[in-house]
Amino acid sequence: MPYPDDDSISSAKNLLINEELAYNRHDLLDEFKHLIITLTDEQRSIFDDIILAVRKKKGGVFFVYGYGGTGKTFLWKTLSIALRSEGEIVLNVASSGIASLLLTGGRTAHSRFKIPINLNEDSICTIKPDSDIANLLRITSLIIWDEAPMVHKHAFEALDRTLKDIFTCQDKMASQLPFGEKVIVFGGDFRQILPVVPNGSRQDIVSSSLSSSYLWTKCKVLKLTKNMRLTIGSEASNIQEIKTFAEWLLDIGEGKVGGFSDGEAIIHMPDDLLIADSLDPVSDLIDFVYPSILENFKKEGFFQERAILAPKNEVVQDINDRLLSIFPGEEKEYLSSDTICQSGYVHDNLHESLYSPDFLNGLKLSGVPNHHLVLKVGVPVMLLRNIDQKNGLCNGTRLKVISLGNRVIEAEIISGNNIGNRTFIPRITLTPSDKNIPFKFQRRQFPLAVCFAMTINKSQGQSLSRVGLYLKEPVFTHGQLYVALSRVKSRQGLKLLILDKYGKVTNQTSNIVYKEVFNSL
Repeated sequence: MPYPDDDSISSAKNLLINEELAYNRHDLLDEFKHLIITLTDEQRSIFDDIILAVRKKKGGVFFVYGYGGTGKTFLWKTLSIALRSEGEIVLNVASSGIASLLLTGGRTAHSRFKIPINLNEDSICTIKPDSDIANLLRITSLIIWDEAPMVHKHAFEALDRTLKDIFTCQDKMASQLPFGEKVIVFGGDFRQILPVVPNGSRQDIVSSSLSSSYLWTKCKVLKLTKNMRLTIGSEASNIQEIKTFAEWLLDIGEGKVGGFSDGEAIIHMPDDLLIADSLDPVSDLIDFVYPSILENFKKEGFFQERAILAPKNEVVQDINDRLLSIFPGEEKEYLSSDTICQSGYVHDNLHESLYSPDFLNGLKLSGVPNHHLVLKVGVPVMLLRNIDQKNGLCNGTRLKVISLGNRVIEAEIISGNNIGNRTFIPRITLTPSDKNIPFKFQRRQFPLAVCFAMTINKSQGQSLSRVGLYLKEPVFTHGQLYVALSRVKSRQGLKLLILDKYGKVTNQTSNIVYKEVFNSL
């Protein structure tokens, strides 16, 4: 592939400097020498395969398959430093804001590649061939895309078409190779939640995954199987316990618990993981996750690695409201400003009077803050939008409220790599992307939600020390139970409260695994 001209290289490197992705090669070389000798044989073999593809400059598509704790993030870091120490450019992206914070210079894939939010089979990225981003892609040696299985296959296919278009201008052969002859590495775990397809059937969800894309046949699958948590920071007496727990989690993720099933199985959970029946089992679950909350909430780090998880927003809201009500301090209420976008009318005769302010205020949509937001100083909250990824403020970042102003909210980051940093959150204007709404409207509100509890889907990519899983209703899609159980770092930090259809405490629940997604692995 012909190299870009000097002006293109200069503009692309200026973009790197602006994004603080330019590095001191000498310092990186010293770090690489340390990292390379700490790779396991398994990691080293994968490292060599990918580096060889970069050296050959003939492209290559890889998928590194491994569950949490097998060292994928460490491998990404080593690959990035190895190439950057030689002056090469590596772009690190992830499917979620939370996952991108674990990568050096990480961005969400949608942000980096300008991937449309509403995708279809013909979508392309909004990157102009003569733009700085296009020039940056031309001189990039390697793209690493973490947590790939959670994104719809149309996103990868849009990037494939876009890179082919960009590179074909300089090399006609680029149109014949995946991603225009660029080396790209995907990573993730197909045991986790697959792409969300609204009202989608099992077939719809499976067919939306990367493994169902035409690109999958071009992927070389590389596997990480060694649990690094068994060898790093673990006492010998705990290794067998950690290993047994890890194997049980994998069996949950692969649908091997509860006998043979094709999709959904009823499984019995171990007694030591269960909240026992009592007069108020929900309070018992809360006490496990947040022991003596009224006495401890002011302690530094109390909320950092604790959360209650549930499959649906309604249950999460109930838990958050319950804890907020007992939390000390004065409530402050924030109401959104909701307006219909004139350009959003579907019919010429659609009048604004059809959708009253009360109707708009009552809409509760995924990814959009509620009209009515009630907060107190000291409560944990979650950010619902990417605001400043470089400083750790992305969709899913958890914070603790420090002060409540009329125009801004001061908060301290309590998750990710920027723990302890304070920031000011302003009101912003958001437009929901939900296709089921027959009109477009804007909501101006603080992009926050109380998060003593969060949905299982929101927890994906987070690592916690104490987790309470509240299954008032069972999980409803592939990988949810596995994701919820695997957020915790140890068996001792996990408790489940499971209710049957009559609201009685039980020890059995559903596990949904679409086993066909593993067929091509």
